[in-house]
Amino acid sequence: MMPRLLLKSIFVLCFCGIVTPSFAQNWKEVGGDHFIINYLDDQSFASEVSHQAEIYYQRIASDLGYPRYSEFWSWDHRVRIYIYPDKGSFINATHQPAWSEGMADYTSKRIISYTHSESFLTTILPHEMAHLIFRDFVGFKGEVPLWLDEGVAQWAEPLKREKVKAVSRYLLENNRFFSVKDLVGLDIRKVDSNSQITVHSFPDEKGERKLLYFTGAQAVESFYVEAVSLVGFLIERYGAETFTEFCRQLRDGKSLEDALRLTYLTHIANVEELEGVWLKYLAQEE
Repeated sequence: MMPRLLLKSIFVLCFCGIVTPSFAQNWKEVGGDHFIINYLDDQSFASEVSHQAEIYYQRIASDLGYPRYSEFWSWDHRVRIYIYPDKGSFINATHQPAWSEGMADYTSKRIISYTHSESFLTTILPHEMAHLIFRDFVGFKGEVPLWLDEGVAQWAEPLKREKVKAVSRYLLENNRFFSVKDLVGLDIRKVDSNSQITVHSFPDEKGERKLLYFTGAQAVESFYVEAVSLVGFLIERYGAETFTEFCRQLRDGKSLEDALRLTYLTHIANVEELEGVWLKYLAQEE
């Protein structure tokens, strides 16, 4: 049951789209340095969102080693967060699934949720903010692997950061772990409940690889755990500034292996070496 502790809210975080909030309604505003919170009926919750958003902003930018230029998300470039009064009005306006508690529109830089959403302040808000900050930096043209994008967003969530190493070990010990090569090659967006995925395990003591079988749900679970685990490893072991340089190399068109080699120099020359140092890191006791 260990992975469920980490992944309880995964699926409320993966939806994005283009949504235009209804401006016929009487939206009110709470303004901050980097965000404008639009709300309809609960100023206290909007103020709490504004406060938490600024805290997350500083932490995410620091964790990613993000270059803080003066106009980033300030003045007319502030990100708008829309808070509907209840879940029903949020679902009606955004057409999200009934279990969704929030979403982001990356095109217009909007984050949307509703008053007193159970997981908005603790998971959805930092997750979607990290997506926006990361994509502001790397753009959409470079060869940025999906695991990296999703790993960065999850690393911004405090609860997942606390549990990810233990959950990664659990999956590894129970033969539910993708190799880095398989992780890179998996487009989790195309995996559904009917999917069946077959990959090879890591070599055992005799150098043999067994076949591993994943259901769609298991594949999604392992993908997201490994994504945040790998991002957390790179940031914790080699530092935020080095991680930013790695992302910059991808942004500028380098392949994954070239970006690793040019950034991590003598530490990581290719995907296989990345996997080796990561697994050693996971084996270490806290």
